[in-house]
Amino acid sequence: MDIKWRGPYAWPKFETESNLPAIPKHPGVYLLTSIYENGYIIYAAGITRRPIPQRFREHTRKYLSGDYTILDMDAMKHGVRKEIWHGWSWTPDKRKEYEHRKSELLEAARKQLAAFSIFVADVGIEPRILERIEATIMYTLYENAHPFCDIPDRGMQLSPRWKMMESPITAFIHSSVELYGLPKQLEI
Repeated sequence: MDIKWRGPYAWPKFETESNLPAIPKHPGVYLLTSIYENGYIIYAAGITRRPIPQRFREHTRKYLSGDYTILDMDAMKHGVRKEIWHGWSWTPDKRKEYEHRKSELLEAARKQLAAFSIFVADVGIEPRILERIEATIMYTLYENAHPFCDIPDRGMQLSPRWKMMESPITAFIHSSVELYGLPKQLEI
């Protein structure tokens, strides 16, 4: 299987700030990346069977509501994960803190979305193939992307290959730019 990464593209509605073209309107796999040295470091991989911009509208709402972690993108350009806000779990105290810091956090979230460089691969919409690609990329980043293994969020609901039921597929990675931490070949 060939996975051809196209990009970089802008986060939808942030094309002007980033001076990048709009994301294509096909389903598939996507990478959220940051510029780093002569290429890009990967923050996350995601999948969708719907048009990618449609999925990104949902991500945008989550970032702007404080549900997702907000990072210092200037630090990420240097290969460092620095959280401005840790999303995901909510308590009454955390909700109160978010409301208190809301203007600061909204500005930081918008800066993060404008700074992301998005890469996409049109690999069809078969659910298990998409899930396996996403899981393999994330586990590869967690385990083998030293010194960047602390950049991606942990705790994603990933669904890798079911070893007893699914045969391995060799995926050959093609990109015109360096995607740090992503090897040229993956077993999904």
